[in-house]
Amino acid sequence: MYNYYRPYSCPYYVNPPIYNGYGMYPYPYWNNTPRQFIKLKDYGPEPFVINIEDVTKQNNNFRIALWTGDYFQLTLMSIKPGEDIGLEIHPNLDQFIRIEEGQGLVKMGDKKDNLDFQRRVYDDYAFIIPAGKWHNLINTGNKPLKLYSIYAPPQHPYGTIHKTKEDAEAAE
Repeated sequence: MYNYYRPYSCPYYVNPPIYNGYGMYPYPYWNNTPRQFIKLKDYGPEPFVINIEDVTKQNNNFRIALWTGDYFQLTLMSIKPGEDIGLEIHPNLDQFIRIEEGQGLVKMGDKKDNLDFQRRVYDDYAFIIPAGKWHNLINTGNKPLKLYSIYAPPQHPYGTIHKTKEDAEAAE
């Protein structure tokens, strides 16, 4: 029998709407958000909107400039297991890195032979490299380390594509 004041026989089995950050969706669709695949090239300096997680995971190049402007640059990287970005320093720019997939070890220091700052990084970790710090990022996992990096001001020429680490070292 239907009870007007207690329409559910048990309050624990109601079906509340599901909210997943994209709005209200019925059950079959709540986790089926489409992935965005785009052509990987430099889109700067035009206005640009992107699902950064999807495009970072899509990238298989060691380094590619996705957007280059006058004061800012966004690059994507894919570092193979056991590989690193290479010990480097940027005297006149700051750098932001976010890990989207994989795991690694970031090392930084004031001197090339004294990298006294070390941290393990994983999916969804971010770190900042101040100008003038020696740094390296090593992939310690068994799958590619996928990340995006922001340089301010830009570090690489417009349209940079390095398919492998060897290509990147040859371009330097």
